[in-house]
Formats: sequence, structure tokens, C-alpha cells
Amino acid sequence: MNKKMLIRVGIPAVAVAAVLAVGLGFLLFGSHKQLRYRTQAALLQAVPVTAADELRARGVRLTAPLACTSMPEATKVKLRVACTGMAQGRKVVQVVATGETKTQDHYFTILVGGRPVVQNADCMGADCRRED
Repeated sequence: MNKKMLIRVGIPAVAVAAVLAVGLGFLLFGSHKQLRYRTQAALLQAVPVTAADELRARGVRLTAPLACTSMPEATKVKLRVACTGMAQGRKVVQVVATGETKTQDHYFTILVGGRPVVQNADCMGADCRRED
């Protein structure tokens, strides 16, 4: 191989290798996305507090604390919590909170009187303000 051929093939090969290394590095180390609540127990403990905080911020007053339970389909990989409660005006409050360990995503939905107040949000209450 002569010098010109080495330059024509070598430089692009090194550039491609560098791009692949940067991309792989980002996938392995650059993504700092993590679940706020890594276990079913942690999610179950946090949801009544963060949901009540979110509702309060939206002007919805609960008449009693939310009652939350683990959903039957909850596993170590798929975190699932459901809460129920009552708001002023005898409106039923429903909260569904999920976490996916595979994608590291949380989703929260709150219904008041059957209408969505929060829909598929990735945070609620004080958790959202921490990121701001």
C-alpha cells in the first residue's frame, strides 16, 4: 500500500471508528436517565405525596389523603401503583403511576371527576420542580 492509498482509506476509517466510539460511549455512559423510584415500594410510598402536591398546585383540594395500592400486574420490571381519593365537591380522584426499568421512564396520570388533570406526565409535584 502506498502513502496516498493509506491516506484515502485510513483517514475515513479512523473518522468512522471515532464516531462509533463516541456513539457507543454515549449509550453506555452518557445517558443519565434513571427512574426516580427504582422499586415498587419506593413508588408506592412517593405517589400519594407527589400526587397530592400536584393536585394542590392545580387548585384541587383533597378531603382525605390518597389511598394507594400496588396494581396486580406490578413486577420488578414494571412498577404499577393506583390511588383513589375524594376531592372537594365529592369528585372522585384517581391516580395511576408507572415505572419501566427497561426504558427508565415514569408516567403519571391523575383524573378528577373522570377528567384528566395530568396525563402521561413524567413527573408530579415537587419532583417536577426539582428539575426546573
